[in-house]
Amino acid sequence: MKKNRLGTSDLYVSELALGCMTLGTDERNAKWIIDEALDQGINYLDTADLYDQGLNEEIVGKALKGRRDSIILATKVGNHLKEDGSWYWDPSKGYIKEQVKESLRRLGTDYIDLYQLHGGTIDDPIDDTIEAFEELTKEGVVRYYGISSIRPNVIRTYVEKSNIVSVMMQYSLLDRRPEEEILDLLHEHSISVVARGPMGKGMLSNDGMSIVQKKGQKGYLDYTYSELAQIAEQLQNFDQSVSSLALHYVLNHPTVASAVFGASSIEQLRENLAYQEKNISEENYNQLQQITKPITYQQHR
Repeated sequence: MKKNRLGTSDLYVSELALGCMTLGTDERNAKWIIDEALDQGINYLDTADLYDQGLNEEIVGKALKGRRDSIILATKVGNHLKEDGSWYWDPSKGYIKEQVKESLRRLGTDYIDLYQLHGGTIDDPIDDTIEAFEELTKEGVVRYYGISSIRPNVIRTYVEKSNIVSVMMQYSLLDRRPEEEILDLLHEHSISVVARGPMGKGMLSNDGMSIVQKKGQKGYLDYTYSELAQIAEQLQNFDQSVSSLALHYVLNHPTVASAVFGASSIEQLRENLAYQEKNISEENYNQLQQITKPITYQQHR
């Protein structure tokens, strides 16, 4: 599988990444999925301390035993877990520097390749947050850091003030908001995008029509149900699978280093990995832009 450089780092990540949130809590099934992903060329796994209240990190850590050195491992911080399972937003320097120790313990490793702020608002103590990540990189427990955000004002602030190498953001054929003002900005600053949600909640999968009927009844972003159904129907008319179109679309922009997808079964994983069978033509790319909307961010200005 093709590897792309993540920002200005020395991390080269597979252009498809396994998002671990949907692995579930069955360790055996999760290990099967992770092993298959790695065997098929994926080297980039993304988790977070919040997923399953830390259990996801533990499961990922166990599955990577003996293979850690060949993996780019990313996790996230900022959602302060409480004993009752609830959480609150906490981007403080103290919390980040304490929580990284817990993530390292759960993951069974002594370093994290990419540590990401799991959200962020313009009202955060951003300078202190950045200081925490900078200190962790100097200490060697974190190799590089980034943020996971869809807020243009937060992203711009981190571009100006920090040394982030990546921004994880929602980006898909149905959510083209990053195209208007974020992708080119990050590209100019040599900061990579990690695209999450490229399958549009499954509505851009090979089973997209039935997923639209289940999940799209109330619409999605700027799309009505009828528009979603029409798009799902039109996507069947291309000369490659819908999943392949969806993944190649987001990977087409030069600043997108990797597209993160989730999988709860081997079958789902293999369906997405089949994207490698055919690339996207310029004609198909332009057609995809014609049948979807170039929507823009309305919040977090």
